[in-house]
Amino acid sequence: MRTPRKVAVIAHQRKTLGGGLDELRRLISDEGVDELFWYEVPKSKKAPKQVRKAVRKAPDLLVVWGGDGLVQRTLDTLAATGDGAKIPVGIIPAGTANLLATNLGVPADLPGAVQNAFHGERHKLDLGVFNGEHFAVMAGIGFDGAMIQDADGKLKDRMGKLSYVWTGLRHLDGPTPQAKIKVDGTDWFNEEASCVLVGNVSRITGGINAFDDAKPDDGWLDVGVATARNAAEWARTMGRMAVGRSDDSPFVHMTRARRIDVKLREPLTYELDGGSRTAVKKIRVEVAPGAVKVCVPRQRSES
Repeated sequence: MRTPRKVAVIAHQRKTLGGGLDELRRLISDEGVDELFWYEVPKSKKAPKQVRKAVRKAPDLLVVWGGDGLVQRTLDTLAATGDGAKIPVGIIPAGTANLLATNLGVPADLPGAVQNAFHGERHKLDLGVFNGEHFAVMAGIGFDGAMIQDADGKLKDRMGKLSYVWTGLRHLDGPTPQAKIKVDGTDWFNEEASCVLVGNVSRITGGINAFDDAKPDDGWLDVGVATARNAAEWARTMGRMAVGRSDDSPFVHMTRARRIDVKLREPLTYELDGGSRTAVKKIRVEVAPGAVKVCVPRQRSES
């Protein structure tokens, strides 16, 4: 694999890692690139416009500095423009949870992440498509969506990963509306649900495997529904997830599908890769196989 000569960087100005953005620029220049295009954004939702600018430069590598939110916005834009499988993405995990980077084995230190971006394996990954928007990690509605919405912003900046614990405790007794779910066109679930998750990878915040068998390159999405209604039932559910398999819990239903349709009795907020979105009552989630190319450690593809 030849070393990238033309590199574009999409950077979240408020995220930090190692020596910061100045050190990132130095490490990239040490790789001997011919052209470097640099785009900074104050928040993740400002990224798509800059990604489209970067794509027009036809880079050999797109480096993304930030958390899961910025990575999600970037991959969504690349997939939507049809450039996802053309331009490899190197993730610099400068966010709070960094779930996609963790699941892919991307080094957590700045030099290691840059080394991986330039010299790692270019690996095609699936994406999920939630009501038209792509995600790489997971989508959640109900308890998960409400928790992320409350943690987003200043609270997450101040408390980091603890913000999810704090807000999660506040929503343990949240609403459990009737949910009708079809998987690949077949009726699958029709009960009250406190949370519906669709995952492309296995591990979530805290290192817990929510989807034990999920793989981001198998052409499938994993689906989980939680029916826990109070703190005691949630404690049993999370405890089982921490020490065993998620589907061993009596309050969890799980399956696998390429398309998931959900109808809720009342609208609930949802999240994509840790970023909150507005409330909806109807959901369609589909898999987009091999939609993007991401840089991963070489031993991953050789194992």
